[in-house]
Amino acid sequence: MPDSANLTPAAAETYSYLGPAGTFTEAALKQVPAAAGKSWRSVNNVGEALDDVVTGRSVAAMIAIENSVEGGVSATQDALASIPNLRIVGEYLVPVNFVLVARPGTTLADVKVVNAHPVAYGQTHLWLDANLPSHGHLPATSNVAAAASLLASDLADAAVAPPGITDHHDLVVLAEAIGDNPNAVTRFVLVSRAAALPAPTGSDKTSIIAELPDDTSGRLLEMLEQFATRGVNMSLIESRPIGDALGRYRFVIDLDGHILDERVADALLGLKRFSPRVTFLGSYPRADKLAISVIPRYDNDAFVDARAWLRGLLTGEPLPPPARP
Repeated sequence: MPDSANLTPAAAETYSYLGPAGTFTEAALKQVPAAAGKSWRSVNNVGEALDDVVTGRSVAAMIAIENSVEGGVSATQDALASIPNLRIVGEYLVPVNFVLVARPGTTLADVKVVNAHPVAYGQTHLWLDANLPSHGHLPATSNVAAAASLLASDLADAAVAPPGITDHHDLVVLAEAIGDNPNAVTRFVLVSRAAALPAPTGSDKTSIIAELPDDTSGRLLEMLEQFATRGVNMSLIESRPIGDALGRYRFVIDLDGHILDERVADALLGLKRFSPRVTFLGSYPRADKLAISVIPRYDNDAFVDARAWLRGLLTGEPLPPPARP
C-alpha cells in the first residue's frame, strides 16, 4: 500500500489520475480499495500525476503503462526513468472498448464528422469505415474531451468515447462496442513514493529499467543472460532512447517474480554488476493473479542449498551427500 507518512492529512487522502471523470484511468483507480471514499485529483498528463506524488500533493497516482494493442506507453516509461524514488505498488487491468455518442436527437445517419482522440480513432477506424464510410475525423485531446466537445460546439456530430460517458455528460449512445479488437486491455500501475515492499504472494511482478554499458556487440545478449541463466522470465522488454546520443537506449523490463524471490534477487545482482544504471521500480502483485511457475533448479531452495554448499567448502564443514536425480 502507498506510504502516507510525512504527507499532509489532505495529501494522504488524495489520489491523482488522468482525468477528467469518465476516463479509463478513473476506471482503474476504482479498482483500488484504499482509494474508495478518498479525494481523487484529476490531472492532464502523466508528468503532472507523478509530480503530485513527488511533491506530496497526492499519496499515489494511477497511470497507464502498457496497452495490449499498442505496447508500452512511452510517456510513462520515460517519466519513470527520469524521476527518482518512485515505486509501483500495484497494477490493474481495464478492458478497452468504445462507444459512439452524440447529442440527443442525433441518429447514425446524421453523423458526418466524428471527434476522437487519435489513439481511440486508430482502434475504432474499421467500425467507423464500415458504418460511416464518408465520415471525417476531428482529433481530440482525450477520449472524454471528444465527448464533452459535442456540447460545446457543432464541429462534430458524434464522438468516440469510453463506455459510461453518459453518466457524466448529457449524450446518447448511437453504437456500443465499436472497438476493432474486442480483447484490447490497458495495464495501469499505481505509483507512490519509495516505501516498504509488499510481501511476495507467489503471483508477483518486478519492474526495472536498465541501460547497456556500451554499444559493443553482444551487450544486449549479456543483459538477457542475467535472467535466462537464473530462470527468470521477462513478461515485457521495450527499448526507449536515453536521449544523450543516437543509438543509446534503456530497456524497460518486467520480470515474473518478486525481488525477495532468490532467483530474481540473484538476477538483479548480476544485472547491477553489468549495467551502469539499474532503476528498480518495484515488486508488486500481478493483476491477473496467475501463479508463477518455476522449475526446481531455480526455486528458492536451490539457491539456498547452493549457498550452503559454498559455505561448507569455505569453512570446511562436512558437506551433505549429493541429491540423487
